Amino acid sequence: MSDEELNFLGQIKDKLIRSKEKTAEQGRHLTGEADSARENRLPPGQHLVEKWPVLDLGLQPEVPTALWKLGIDGAVENPVIWDWETFLAQPQQSFVSDVHCVTTWSRYDNRWDGVSARHILDTVQPLPEARHVIFHSYDGYTTNITLEAFSEENVLIAHSWEGAPLTREHGAPARAIVPSWYFWKSAKWIKRIEFSDVDKPGFWEERGYHNEGDPWKEQRYG
Repeated sequence: MSDEELNFLGQIKDKLIRSKEKTAEQGRHLTGEADSARENRLPPGQHLVEKWPVLDLGLQPEVPTALWKLGIDGAVENPVIWDWETFLAQPQQSFVSDVHCVTTWSRYDNRWDGVSARHILDTVQPLPEARHVIFHSYDGYTTNITLEAFSEENVLIAHSWEGAPLTREHGAPARAIVPSWYFWKSAKWIKRIEFSDVDKPGFWEERGYHNEGDPWKEQRYG
């Protein structure tokens, strides 16, 4: 384990992590009523909220846009590193989508502005062997999704929510938004998007959470 990782693990809230791990071990919040066909807008075991709860690992890194960079690399033909100005110079899109958190809250009709995953795919051109995407964050957090999930139309790297810039606690200056999966897959404070031929389970996936995270299948835990 690197010094950076040790420093990261030394700062985060150990009590919070232990609680989350216990939740996974005990299979809390599972209803056993999967909706694989996604017939209902609200996934099983979820409840609606109006406010946007703040959840993190106890760290909320402050990353000035002047220093922010996003590396997109790995199994791609054209790796890039975007600074803030270059990121904003990419084609911008707006999507409205729902949020489903593994802690059982859901929020409907969130408007996001940012750069779509499909534009990123067109730009970097993943190699044929690329099958997985790993998000890396400025707080040391990582999470993984399949290339298929990343390729969905409404996936993006967002810089704004409801017409205003993201706030620090919600992942400013930019975060991933992957609406079809539980929200822990939508990494905050993103700094790198890695394309890979092998899967690399991230922070919560290594601590008892499901490797995919489909809310309608109740894929909360592994």
